[in-house]
Amino acid sequence: MTRLEDRQRMVRCIEQAMADGARAAKACEAAGITVRTLRRWQADGTGDGRADAQRPLPSHALTSDEKAAMLQVANEPRFAEMPPARIVPMLADEGRYLASESSFHRVLKANGQLKHRGRAKAPAPRKAPTTHVATAPGQVWCWDITWLPTPVLGRWFYLYLIMDLYSRKIVGYEVHAVESDDHAALLLKKTALAEGVHGMDTKPILHGDNGAVLKATTVLSMLHWLGIPPSYSRPRVSNDNAFVESLFRTAKYHPSFPTGGFATLTDARQWALKLVSWYNNDHRHSGIRYVTPSQRHARQDRALLAGRAAVYMDARRRNPRRWSGNTRNWTPIGHVTLNPERDSLAAVAADTRISAKAA
Repeated sequence: MTRLEDRQRMVRCIEQAMADGARAAKACEAAGITVRTLRRWQADGTGDGRADAQRPLPSHALTSDEKAAMLQVANEPRFAEMPPARIVPMLADEGRYLASESSFHRVLKANGQLKHRGRAKAPAPRKAPTTHVATAPGQVWCWDITWLPTPVLGRWFYLYLIMDLYSRKIVGYEVHAVESDDHAALLLKKTALAEGVHGMDTKPILHGDNGAVLKATTVLSMLHWLGIPPSYSRPRVSNDNAFVESLFRTAKYHPSFPTGGFATLTDARQWALKLVSWYNNDHRHSGIRYVTPSQRHARQDRALLAGRAAVYMDARRRNPRRWSGNTRNWTPIGHVTLNPERDSLAAVAADTRISAKAA
């Protein structure tokens, strides 16, 4: 699109060159236009009309009422700290569909609300891990210890935590005033008893980093007694336990985490109790298609994903023009793309292979 002033200046230059003896074709070629374009510019002095064209609103565009409903939902207290990637699946689980994630982003941006929600930094892409594949609960566990601050500088409480890799569910945790291998071994024993490890034909693999407590003789003896094979970070890798570290990040950026630290050990334990309940039963985990870890652990995620896909398909049938891309064959289901001619809902929901790095 060339501005009217640029057109007029170019026409004057070409006409001056032609007056000095240049041919129209050569002058236009030097200017980067054709002779036909020159003739049209000379005959039409109004300029390009595309900038001022009156374009009708597309028939499938969102109405003002729909945009208002999207803003109202996005600003509800339960969604105030959630991105559209979590809002849309949660509404679909309730049988509601207002608009796609991209539509939510556009409406929020138009109203000055497109900002990363929550205290944590925006997520960045990471390379997928390659070993220890978990295809069901109870196959791979991850564990680690994190420090919880106190008002006293240099004093900490310690959160011991074990997570099931497949479901991301916290299967065991404790908070203590010291970092000790005895506490870690006792937590292993309690978690194994609660999860029924003694009745499993194949014991879960327990993956952790190379910390001194996690590799202590007391812990190794307890693992050997329980029949749980240990796994540790690769050599020369300072921290190869990304899944638990991600959980710690979620916990410490949760609004309930006290920025001034925990006054007493009882306060830290009460906070951990509420956090584990929220994380397991309410948190819509992005790594497991925005279902809760408890739902994933109980194998309820397949029915939820199938129901969510049905809601999306019903919305697509009602207004197919609002589904961008190749809407004839493809339908998005959270992080999953469904081809109705190739895949079934059960097959998409069953695609649950997750990996964890290990030694």
